[in-house]
Amino acid sequence: MKVKKTILCVDDHEQSLSIRKLILETRGYRVIACISGEQALAAFTGGGVDLVLTDLIMPGMSGNELVGRIKQLSPATPVILFSGQVKIYDQDTLADIFLPKGMYSPAELLERIRLLLVRKRGPKRATALEPTGLKRASGS
Repeated sequence: MKVKKTILCVDDHEQSLSIRKLILETRGYRVIACISGEQALAAFTGGGVDLVLTDLIMPGMSGNELVGRIKQLSPATPVILFSGQVKIYDQDTLADIFLPKGMYSPAELLERIRLLLVRKRGPKRATALEPTGLKRASGS
């Protein structure tokens, strides 16, 4: 049985969070939903998170601050940052990808998540074993 990847999903807008959670769970991901950066950081430090998906503008800890703290703890964990406020997006973020809210389809989000998780895991290893019972013919 394939192990489900865990995505930490953070958004202070609960309706958006619920929709994103539903989309991800129907694709087989395990989702930890949080409504604040502080709550998300606590969940992240509990371990087992494969990818973080966070809003930029939130009361308290911003998405950018959350990304920085997560990258300090685990630089290899992929993070997608999104916001409806594209003009205030900070180019110096440590996030792997920035997506403007409403400017991407659920299918595009899912594909970006899949690619980031594949990159984190690395390429599949080829098996070194040849099929049993088959021998190469010698040049006779």
